Amino acid sequence: MATVEARIKVKGKQFEISVDLDEALKVKAGKGNVSAALNMPNIYTDLKKGFAASKAELNAAFDTEDIYKIAQMIMVKGEIQKNQEFRDAEREKKIKQVVDLVLRNAVDQHGRPYTEDRLRKAISEVHFNFDARPAEAQMPELITKLATIIPIRVETKKIKLTIPARFSAQVYGLLKDYKESEEWLSNGDLQVIMNIPSGLQIDFYDKLNAITRGAVVSQEVK
Repeated sequence: MATVEARIKVKGKQFEISVDLDEALKVKAGKGNVSAALNMPNIYTDLKKGFAASKAELNAAFDTEDIYKIAQMIMVKGEIQKNQEFRDAEREKKIKQVVDLVLRNAVDQHGRPYTEDRLRKAISEVHFNFDARPAEAQMPELITKLATIIPIRVETKKIKLTIPARFSAQVYGLLKDYKESEEWLSNGDLQVIMNIPSGLQIDFYDKLNAITRGAVVSQEVK
């Protein structure tokens, strides 16, 4: 379990605590235990130098001097430092998500899927820069880069969706990655042509139906 700092600036003053990284992240997500996350029951203005905040400073910044209430505020609203090991693990997790997505959806010029080893080798050759965005958002960019050195394409299905006007604003962000065209009908409904990777269709429809409660009309476009 890694020990790191969590900190927040309130009214121009910095406040810091020593926390267990895993437990602090659970607290930030609303699931952890504050006392388990806090390594020392103290609030500091400079943790490295050991300068503890006074009761007056705590009351002025947080309207309380309760250590655990303040520690929770810092973990939830402030910044939790992440060590290199954690950042590396998070990056590898994201890479695997994107790679798995490509493996499920992409094929070579003969319609055969790629192996993970071959795909990762190609990724290293194109020096693709993975980031924190969802895997679905990164896959199209990665496919475009990979296509410069290997024959690769994504199996997709084209569909037409008619979305009732009352749901159009709620689902619009969900459509943007796969939308080819859109048309606003006279009754206010939104009609879109989507080109969705085959391996993402079930997940896409699950999200769409969760918002629209199944009110969307879909039709495959040949």
